[in-house]
Amino acid sequence: MRDFYASRSAPLDQADGLRRLFSPTRTRYIAVASNPHVAFATVLIERLTTAIAASGRKLLLADAAESAPEPHELTQLDLAAGIEELSPQIGYLAARGLPLRHVDTRGSCAGLLRQLADAAPQADVVLVHASASELSRLFSHRAVRPVLLAADHGPSVTHAYAAMKILAARTGLMAFDLMLAVGPQRGRREHVARQIAQCADSFLGAAVHDWVAVDPACNVAEAPDNALMRLVRRQLADDTAATEVAAPAWQGRGTAPSSLMAN
Repeated sequence: MRDFYASRSAPLDQADGLRRLFSPTRTRYIAVASNPHVAFATVLIERLTTAIAASGRKLLLADAAESAPEPHELTQLDLAAGIEELSPQIGYLAARGLPLRHVDTRGSCAGLLRQLADAAPQADVVLVHASASELSRLFSHRAVRPVLLAADHGPSVTHAYAAMKILAARTGLMAFDLMLAVGPQRGRREHVARQIAQCADSFLGAAVHDWVAVDPACNVAEAPDNALMRLVRRQLADDTAATEVAAPAWQGRGTAPSSLMAN
């Protein structure tokens, strides 16, 4: 494991740093907003990581969600020491509370992203699962499309909307993807996705770009379906890690409608 996740050596010179920055194999980042009201969030995350691995990428999952384990004590000295190898393609880092330990004087912890990439040098993708507040500190200057999680009940939908609101206000990010933990009823899946998308458009001026539904009772060992693979391909293609986003344009277009609380 230490061979795979051994820390990258420091750049030899400025030119080496530039080569890394503009390398076609540079690290891709995916932001996933946690949702404590989604009982099967672990299934959604597992399906997402499986799809990334199925695309031929190696990834590090940094789990900083409210329900995640606390980091290993050695991560204060070496992040790589806390990485657990789940498979030859997937590494896992328990990271609850870790972003706040890396906050700078401007309230940003964006530097942690590079440290995560350095801790897992063979990972093509770093996926961060954290609250919207922590994601806004991490991704305030990266043009990513955060992935929202929701389920087939009001509190989870309300929380997903709140995550959008926080990210739009603090980072200026206005496009999102959506993963739903919903049973196989197609009509119900589309209703929940449409509800979130309409609220994003009407009250934030934001957009839900892609959405996929995952049956919580699915066999997690089965191959990802075409919809999930398409979402992953677009996530990896659209990540522009070196691009700074504009200042937040959202100024509060309204509050979430009471219908968000309905089933």
